[in-house]
Amino acid sequence: MYDLEKVFNSSLEFDALLPIIAGKFQEILSAQAVNLWLVEQHDTLLLMHQAGHDPATSPGQKMKTGEGIAAEVGESGEALLIGSAGDERLTRRNRGIEAGAAASLMAAPIMDQGAEVGVIEVINKLDGGAFEDDDLFALTTMCEAAAGALHNASLLQAERKVEILETLVKVSQEITSTLNLERVLQTVVNGPQAVIPYERAAIALEQHGRTQLKAVSGVEQIIAGDADIKRLSDLLQWVSIQEELFVAQHDDRITAERPETREKFREYFAASGARGFYALPLTDDLGRIGTLCFESSDPDFLSEAHFEMIRVLAGQVTVAVRNASMYKEVPFIGILEPLLKQKRRFLSLEKGRRNSSLALAGLALVFLAIFPLPMRLDGEAAVSPLRRAQIEPQIEGVIKRVYVHEGDAVAPGAVLADLEDWDYRAALEKAQASYGTALSEMNRALATNDGSAAGVARAQADFWGAEVGRAQQRLEQTHLRSPITGLVATPHIETFSGRHFQAGDSFAEIVDSSSVSVDVALDEDDVPLATRGAGAAVKLDSYPTQTFRGRVAVVSPVSQPEGDRRIFYARVDVPNSEGAIRTGMRGRGKVSAGWRPAGFVLLRGPALWLWSKLWSWFGL
Repeated sequence: MYDLEKVFNSSLEFDALLPIIAGKFQEILSAQAVNLWLVEQHDTLLLMHQAGHDPATSPGQKMKTGEGIAAEVGESGEALLIGSAGDERLTRRNRGIEAGAAASLMAAPIMDQGAEVGVIEVINKLDGGAFEDDDLFALTTMCEAAAGALHNASLLQAERKVEILETLVKVSQEITSTLNLERVLQTVVNGPQAVIPYERAAIALEQHGRTQLKAVSGVEQIIAGDADIKRLSDLLQWVSIQEELFVAQHDDRITAERPETREKFREYFAASGARGFYALPLTDDLGRIGTLCFESSDPDFLSEAHFEMIRVLAGQVTVAVRNASMYKEVPFIGILEPLLKQKRRFLSLEKGRRNSSLALAGLALVFLAIFPLPMRLDGEAAVSPLRRAQIEPQIEGVIKRVYVHEGDAVAPGAVLADLEDWDYRAALEKAQASYGTALSEMNRALATNDGSAAGVARAQADFWGAEVGRAQQRLEQTHLRSPITGLVATPHIETFSGRHFQAGDSFAEIVDSSSVSVDVALDEDDVPLATRGAGAAVKLDSYPTQTFRGRVAVVSPVSQPEGDRRIFYARVDVPNSEGAIRTGMRGRGKVSAGWRPAGFVLLRGPALWLWSKLWSWFGL
């Protein structure tokens, strides 16, 4: 018993302790199966673990009072021994079971300080005999040791629940003590990490008919173009149409009811590395306001206590987010508060200082209204060649020799490679020989005044003359030439020797680097100020100390999506006579929009934002 107690007390984790208890009972009592039932409610037992095979029960099964032998023992609180297979209770238990039916059974309550916490049920001796009183005594004695181990594990679980509740109270206090929406969201995704073992939490809100990702744990600012953030945002957009959802992947098996859910998360788990994902909606009487989610590389990262905490937290988060959102939407609230504070500070100043401040403010207004400043439209820049040419064989063949390497400069008409041409040379020689024969026959017929034969020979000569021209053209097409001046952009082109190409296959790419096109991404608000022919300056990451200048050739008429915004490209032609700029380089570009008053240059962004707010509130 001492050794048994040492084994039982080797772990304080319920998930690890239950298999140890059931396994030891089965081993010592030499039983076919052992069922460990724990009290879920005052009249309900839950089968937490099963050692061995008992076809009459399965883990997770619940049993209420009057429904079975374990419930009978739980209600009476006394151990029970059934040694005969003909007992009516075993007959009911074995109904419909052929193999593994119970022929002998013992059951005893697990008591902790006078309170029942569970029932141990032992099925069949392995030697085929029936259980005896000595076996029942051993069972009840072992139950006392098991009760102590379960008591210690319950104390640890209770301590963890207290820790979870303390964290929940702390997070609740933080999110209800402020009306700053950003602070609320950051607290929600970062605060519970002290007691919930997630690796990433995120919250998305329903705004303007769309689900928008607003906060991610460990991330101060969400970058719309980040692939990982976009993947999570797309998933939350999909999850937003569903209710509470928990998906886990164990090896290749994904636990989800719907096939489309399994396929969706199979792709997401493969791309993100996560193996567990839990999401639940944030809803109140006014409807759904968003979605809260947690994920981890451990598929079993959440326990029942964690689920309970998250559900309680979700209710409090819903109230806090709703209050903060409503406060934020009050007209001018973000402007009036700091203005009122500044007004109180200004009135508390001495008269002389107030007059000086007014004079400075007047000068600032004059400066903003009159003084001109250069207007620059800034955006990310990417280099692409102004001209490029794809080299494709016009005829089928095998590359005989390649004359260039990646990065080589080539002129128009330069031969890049040759195809195997013996077939085409043979065809040319055959056509030339036939052409010569036809001419000889025509001349002979003319010399003998045989007009009919001369006409036939002339037709044959014309046909073979055309064939000579076609054969010469095909022979010429075995030379793959560059149509433009530029650089060879195809990597490892020299390895193409001996490779078979069909007509139209891509062999090489030539880019003209004498001038390049730089695409500068402009926000929608800046597009009206960008004009064709405007000057532009580009600073590339590869040349941080050098500025390249050019002119806007065109502003794209169609926008392109980039994250949650749309951009237009100003395509800037930049001379590149020295070949320093290469395709694919990135940096920043500035497009000149002329000289404008300082107030227009410095305050245009805030003014547009304020105008959009006023229009959304009062505009028609």
